[in-house]
Amino acid sequence: MAVDSPANPPAGAPAPLHFPAGAFAEMIAHAYAGYPLEACGLLVGKGQRVHRFVPTTNETASARVYAIPGKEMLRAEMAAEDDGLEIIGVFHSHTHSEPYPSPTDVAQAPDPNWHYVIVSLKREAPETRSYRIAGGEIAEEPVAVA
Repeated sequence: MAVDSPANPPAGAPAPLHFPAGAFAEMIAHAYAGYPLEACGLLVGKGQRVHRFVPTTNETASARVYAIPGKEMLRAEMAAEDDGLEIIGVFHSHTHSEPYPSPTDVAQAPDPNWHYVIVSLKREAPETRSYRIAGGEIAEEPVAVA
C-alpha cells in the first residue's frame, strides 16, 4: 500500500514543488535581507524541481510590490539555459501580510506554468507557500525541502 508523502501525493493532489535545502535557505535569507522591503528572486530548475535560487533586486524598493530588473531576468535565463534548465518560478516576500497572492500578484503573474512562492515575514518564523496562477485562478501546491 502506498503512503501519502511529498514523494507520493494522494491521487488528485497537486505534486509538491521540491527545493534543495541550500536553495530554500538562500531564499529565506534573501527575504530577511530585504526586510522591511519586499525581496524577490527567481527559481531555476525543471518541472517541479528547483535546482537553484537566484536572488534579484526589487527595483521598486517597496514594501508592497516587487519588480525584477530586465537585465537580471535575462542573465538568469541565459545561465539557466547554459545548464539545461529554465526559470520555473518567482519568489517574493510579504513583510506584513499572509503568504497569499495579492490582487497585484495575480495581475502580474506572467506565466501560468510558473510556481509563485511567497514567504511571509509577518510572524516570528517565516511561512512559505507556493501557488500556480493561471487566468486569475490561484491554486496552492505543497512545498517540499530536502
